Amino acid sequence: MDPLVEYSNISYIQSEPHDNFHNFDIYIPKQYGIRNTPGEQPHGSLPPLVCFIHGGAWRSEDKLDHAEMARRLVTVTGYAVAVPNYRLSPRETTEANAIRHPEHAKDVLCFLRFILVWGGPEGINVYDPNRLCLMGHSCSAHILSSIFLEATQGEDPLRPPLELLKNTKAIITSEGIYDIDLLLSSFPSYRAWFIEAAFGRRSTYQDVSVTKMTPRVECHHLHWLIVHSKGDTIVDEAQSEAMYQHLLHNITHVTKNFEELKEEHNTILAGEEFVKMVGQYILDKLPPST
Repeated sequence: MDPLVEYSNISYIQSEPHDNFHNFDIYIPKQYGIRNTPGEQPHGSLPPLVCFIHGGAWRSEDKLDHAEMARRLVTVTGYAVAVPNYRLSPRETTEANAIRHPEHAKDVLCFLRFILVWGGPEGINVYDPNRLCLMGHSCSAHILSSIFLEATQGEDPLRPPLELLKNTKAIITSEGIYDIDLLLSSFPSYRAWFIEAAFGRRSTYQDVSVTKMTPRVECHHLHWLIVHSKGDTIVDEAQSEAMYQHLLHNITHVTKNFEELKEEHNTILAGEEFVKMVGQYILDKLPPST
């Protein structure tokens, strides 16, 4: 594996006390982490940034769970990879301690705002903030979609800044949750397991299902890749197919890969095929600077 430089537990909410839920780690190809002095490297000569948002049913997992995958992705692409944490819904939820949608997504949006303006570790620029690729797995596919798609009615608490919409060039989602009602029709036990903790108790979840939302007009340039494994028994392919069809009717640049991967829901992240697949997609859509 090529040499990397790693920086851990960087806070993306500077005004709050240090909190691991608001930290991120970044993995950098060594040549970008050591060759620059603060403020020296212009953004246009730097590589894109890849951001991986972890899954875990809105209630579990940590950025460190995906450190090895992030390292492999750096090796395949030659680009820096950032992995943030965000607040999770408690396993035993009460009205006093509840963390419900859109709070998880608000944290991710704060992280994305931060990386647009961050000067890099130790003041060294290591990526071009004008070229971002975002990755979401499982529930974080819903989180990213909630930010980049727009609700057709009601408030819009997740409206991202125009700069983020313009600078994000590609979104990759894998084994995603998109339509909550459809998910519950396939897996009724998920309501008590994690849906009510993340979204509250209600008869329908149509208003928080991203398959009911429309792409924001400022990001029709975005390239989407929807990935689903044939071996996933945790989230069925119907979720990804519904999202693919929804995007296909609203935007131009959307592709799917439902055939190549065979592993289980989270096991795909530990395999070489997933990293190879998404790495090549990233290089195709965000080629290295010349």
